[in-house]
Amino acid sequence: MTPTTPDRPFTSPFSAQSAIAQFLTWLNLTALILGAVLVLLPLAIVLFTSLTAGGMVAGTPIEGTQTGGWTWANYQAAWQRGSFLLAFANSTLVALAVTALQILTSALAGYALARFQFKGQQAILLIILATLIIPFQLLVVPIFLVLKWGHLINTYGALILPTAANGFGIFLLRQYFQTIPVELEEAAALDGATRWQILWQVMLPLARPALLTLFLFTFTAEWNDLFKPLVFTTRPELRTVQLALAEFQEQFTNDWSLLMAAVVITTLPVILLFLVSQRQFIRGIATTGVKN
Repeated sequence: MTPTTPDRPFTSPFSAQSAIAQFLTWLNLTALILGAVLVLLPLAIVLFTSLTAGGMVAGTPIEGTQTGGWTWANYQAAWQRGSFLLAFANSTLVALAVTALQILTSALAGYALARFQFKGQQAILLIILATLIIPFQLLVVPIFLVLKWGHLINTYGALILPTAANGFGIFLLRQYFQTIPVELEEAAALDGATRWQILWQVMLPLARPALLTLFLFTFTAEWNDLFKPLVFTTRPELRTVQLALAEFQEQFTNDWSLLMAAVVITTLPVILLFLVSQRQFIRGIATTGVKN
């Protein structure tokens, strides 16, 4: 008579692997949630402070002020006291002008570096990349002298021309152009298209994600720029949003609710712009740099 062995439950290796995968998924989700909380918490404090009737930060009254509930009046008062209407118009004009010029110069230079073969091509590309590590503050003296020589100080030209071309935009579009098959250009050339027509009618429509990415980067940088209007302009009618916000902070430092409302007002356009075009932005970042 053979002894009988007790039945043991069968454990599939696949179930163990799925349990580990599920644990890693929850671990990643927890890490993402914690990261989102750390990023959004300061923004939430700014938003809540801007809506309080008295100056508060994280629920604590500042300098003896007492909360009087929630109110939207802080935004109206901040808009009127800071004179943001003219500042918004100036920042929008400067940001759009710089963005248009950077897209134009980056498209021309990026296409030439991506498709043309000429002597010194790699050296030019390395020089363009080297400009990315040079802070703009180091160039402020020669740029100021050039602008003064051209009688552009205290003009819109002083806010637009110094950043009309950018090495990052050239490199970004060059990398994206290299991901587009050459056969599309050859087919357009067989149909009688010139190089200009190929660039404007074939390449640029296909490079829409990269162009939108460059637009967002450039517009955001120009919108948040304080250095150029602070150094190159002194006329009040040329104030930009960031310069108006800096002056607002100096004048109304004690009223934190108004100051936070002003911060929300100046930040909201960029946030809305990113939310509207975030899909194309992520696609442009993901598809550039695929081919060297």
